[in-house]
Amino acid sequence: MARPPLPPLLYADTATSSDQRYFSGVEVHDPFIAFGIGRRRLSVQSALEFGRVRKAGTFDTVLPLEAWRARAEARWPRRRVGPAEIIATVAQAHRLRAFRVADDFPAALFLRLRALGLRLELADGPLFPEREVKSAAEAAALREGNRLSALGLAAAETLLRAARPRGRYLLTRGRRLTSEDVKFAVESAILRAGGLSLDTIVAGGDQACDPHDRGSGPLRAHDLIVVDIFPRVTGTGYFGDMTRTFLRGRAQDAQRKLVATVRAAQLAALRVIRAGVDGKFVHQQVCDTFRAAGYETRRTPAGSVGFFHGTGHGLGLAVHEAPRLSGLVSCLLPKGAVVTVEPGLYYPGLGGCRIEDVVQVTARAPRMLSNYHYEWELR
Repeated sequence: MARPPLPPLLYADTATSSDQRYFSGVEVHDPFIAFGIGRRRLSVQSALEFGRVRKAGTFDTVLPLEAWRARAEARWPRRRVGPAEIIATVAQAHRLRAFRVADDFPAALFLRLRALGLRLELADGPLFPEREVKSAAEAAALREGNRLSALGLAAAETLLRAARPRGRYLLTRGRRLTSEDVKFAVESAILRAGGLSLDTIVAGGDQACDPHDRGSGPLRAHDLIVVDIFPRVTGTGYFGDMTRTFLRGRAQDAQRKLVATVRAAQLAALRVIRAGVDGKFVHQQVCDTFRAAGYETRRTPAGSVGFFHGTGHGLGLAVHEAPRLSGLVSCLLPKGAVVTVEPGLYYPGLGGCRIEDVVQVTARAPRMLSNYHYEWELR
């Protein structure tokens, strides 16, 4: 018989730790102690946060940090007391001798706790594997994240449509339109609507051939422009993640074929996504579509070209989480998981194209959690 898992222990803030945000259900922007005892959740909070966290009602017990620091100082009068001593004191009072921690648990704190006699085990995989399956409330939060993404895409499209091709560049109000202009419009629209969009990608031409190049400088007429927006909803902490590729001007036939093939690959992936399917199989549908259309993936001295990233990833309180749709690992999709579907093709000299949507896995066809049109050639 398998032994029950050890109770989880966390020491992190909710802005940088999606596990802490998931476990705590309330935002706290300084690292704090949180742990479980059976089905109960306990936290230690400073006077600054104590009242607010207690009112949130997401913890069964909220302990005052100052009182427990004093108890730790009395226990170790000649020692400088920090988080390790406070955790050890709280654990002793609750008759806990061992915890389960995530692989990103602070290493120095891990060592200090073990030196104080606590047994810590690294989780075998995610600290909270149940995060992979999203509830109806979580799916609604993710849909809201993608509503914000769509607002950002609309802001980008509006600015691109208003620009005028003049020679090699796009002009707006007599000057060249830049990636920075479009990102500002995207991020401002999302901020007004209750979200925060950081590291937005607006990359045109050869910049778009590096999928994580955020883009900079003037945008050129008749170039493919990848706009990738992944905002976080301020109220819930859940993300959206959508990408569209635009072109202001007139496209070449080669660009039209590229975009049509990426969309066909996305549809091929969507047709096979359902509970129990291997994410590796989904990814293979994309690769097969590209190969059949004559698009080769290869490494060059300057970098890779073609399709050289995964088809998708889980989305939730983190932008990238389980499960994965890639050729690297097998991963059976559970019912209720939420994943992105984002094939792309990248060829310097021709440009890059990526189209991304978000779906929830069901027993049949996936449920769309994102919505924006696929018209891309803006004239």
